Amino acid sequence: MPSGRGVTRRQMLGIGGALGLMAATGLTSAAALARRPSITGAQLRSAVPLPPPFQVPLPVPAVLKPVGTSGGADRYEITQCEASAEILPGVTTPMWTYNGTFPGPTIESRRGRPVTVSHRNELPVPTVVHLHGGRTPAASDGYPTDLLLPEGRQEHSMHMGHGSEHGMHDPRAVVTELTRDYTFPLDQRPTLLWYHDHRMDFTAPAIWRGLAGLHIVRDDAEDALGLPAGPRELPLMIADRAFAADGSLAYPALDPTLRVRPGVREPYLAGVLGDVILVNGAPWPVHEVDAARYRLRILNASNARHYELEAVTGDGHRLDLVQIGADQGLLAAPVVHRLLPIAPAERYDVVVDFSGVPIGGLVKVVNRLGSGRTRDVMAFRVARKAADDSRVPRTLSTDLPAWRRSDAVRVRDFAFRAGRMHSGHGWLIGGLPFDPARTDVTTRLGDVEVWRLIADVHHPVHLHLVGFRVLSRSGRPPLPHDAGLKDTVSLRPGEAVEIITRFDGYRGRYLFHCHNAEHEDMGMMANLEIV
Repeated sequence: MPSGRGVTRRQMLGIGGALGLMAATGLTSAAALARRPSITGAQLRSAVPLPPPFQVPLPVPAVLKPVGTSGGADRYEITQCEASAEILPGVTTPMWTYNGTFPGPTIESRRGRPVTVSHRNELPVPTVVHLHGGRTPAASDGYPTDLLLPEGRQEHSMHMGHGSEHGMHDPRAVVTELTRDYTFPLDQRPTLLWYHDHRMDFTAPAIWRGLAGLHIVRDDAEDALGLPAGPRELPLMIADRAFAADGSLAYPALDPTLRVRPGVREPYLAGVLGDVILVNGAPWPVHEVDAARYRLRILNASNARHYELEAVTGDGHRLDLVQIGADQGLLAAPVVHRLLPIAPAERYDVVVDFSGVPIGGLVKVVNRLGSGRTRDVMAFRVARKAADDSRVPRTLSTDLPAWRRSDAVRVRDFAFRAGRMHSGHGWLIGGLPFDPARTDVTTRLGDVEVWRLIADVHHPVHLHLVGFRVLSRSGRPPLPHDAGLKDTVSLRPGEAVEIITRFDGYRGRYLFHCHNAEHEDMGMMANLEIV
């Protein structure tokens, strides 16, 4: 059961059995995945001509203006609607969007200042909104069955549960029609969050069709550090996609209407990969920069693709990627990388110094895990010399939690692996597929716990509500990119990762799950009840 039972040697050997099942169903072996995590899945091939890299300018998503600012809180309105976008030059692509754009508009807010976002659903299917990384009361966290129905869809008859041939009923679901208010207190460390659809069984295709946007939390202490700011602070949402012959987004859904039957065709059970790398919705874009420091706030919003990023100059020199933040905000001190792995839903806040690059020089951001066209991500062209009074202080933050292993009141073990469900093959936590009517873990508000997470193949594991620290990887110290407070951790094949967290903030029903979106839709979620 996912409720904290220890993982035995028999269960560990069962992981090998799950891999055997994967091999039988055409999924890739663990050995291959260990070498190439980017292939945790199968790649679609676009049926339209693709543009050359580094020609399309990098878009920066517009910042949404509040419709009200009274009472110490900000109010926003977002309409979920169908829209057409020109993602590939000269090609029209229909999408599902927030306010008609992909990515959706960015919301910027201040620490401790509450925000209410009123969402209106004009799409043909129910939706759910989750603010990923937000410390949010359960009523606004975006539980997968708390649906926002389109107007006139008062019935509750859509498929509910991949793990059952006949669906499931969730007696605690809160279903609304047409509009819904999500309230975010944002009493949390400044960081880059993102919001996306989280409907049960259909998260992956909804994000793929465009339902994703950024939310940045700021505070005075971070503003005073002197980090690159203004035009030299760039949010970068990296996502792969593929395109059909008519310009639409290709996706191997069993039910293209995304109404009844969840899941993807068998070759894509391990995850759907695209052959076009988008940054802020543009294919392999280029951005003109000063010869100065830039703050890059990077999100991997891909369904299943992993990246290992490096910044390379025209003469082959690698620029330092100075990490200053993780999923849940600033590190205690900077960490310097040459290569930066990033799994789906992870965020990294890095500073890159372009001052040593010749004017006119091109710096490519390369994905070392990609091949062919998926090896390139984007580029920066250094256009001019400029003054730069920014800095990267040796001490970035002093408010990181200091939980110790001895603080933990319990240790839990969870195995993330492939397995069988009633409807066929799927992805399980503790041997069970997700069931909204079942409580998997119960913990008390304020408890500190250590969780051991064990993987068969690559699984980026996300906890709602809380941040955590990585304690170890298979008995060894954390990796350099594990620094800081995270809410998503990348498990590698056969690896056991220990994390520590404190379940504080709010009581209620939350989730933890794999953020390979296809795995998530095919059962790899579990319920966490904080009492």
